[in-house]
Amino acid sequence: MFELLSSAAADGRLTLEEHAERSARAHAARTLGDLAELTVDLAAPGAQPIRLDGHRAVAGVLTREKRDGRWVVPASFPVAAIFGEVVLDLRDALLQSEQTVVFATVIGGQLELIVPEGVEVTMSGRSMLGRQLIRGARGSRRDPRAAAPPVPGQRSIEIRSMTLGGKIRVTTPRPARSRSRWRLGRPGR
Repeated sequence: MFELLSSAAADGRLTLEEHAERSARAHAARTLGDLAELTVDLAAPGAQPIRLDGHRAVAGVLTREKRDGRWVVPASFPVAAIFGEVVLDLRDALLQSEQTVVFATVIGGQLELIVPEGVEVTMSGRSMLGRQLIRGARGSRRDPRAAAPPVPGQRSIEIRSMTLGGKIRVTTPRPARSRSRWRLGRPGR
């Protein structure tokens, strides 16, 4: 945030007075929305330090919709994949609350959630002619009303779904392994 403000002042996009005023507002900011407003006119949307998603719903209707990178995830939001695909990559995202609730509707489409390590995922809802998979992620399919209370400080994502002829897949990518010098039992070449 401050780097972007400083570079904007250095190349003349901001005067020194504007830089001082925006820096003071950044220090006094209380919400992520306050911070995002300070740089909206200085960089392209993809280059923003924090990206607020003004559209709370994510919909892939006969198309592919993807949210990834550094974006702010609201405490609850609807997702619809209707004969399309939605990919939500939460590895670099900022979760606004300890528990995030995703209301998923999947009809003949696919929803893929990529979650970071250590995030608990629960999935509940109805599935007719569809599949709901949790692979590599810490989570389970269960009735959230019967679930144990969340551990303080533990991030969790609850997916409440209705699937008709579609698929919901939750994954946690494995950390990259270091390359070994040993291949097929022989020293590295």
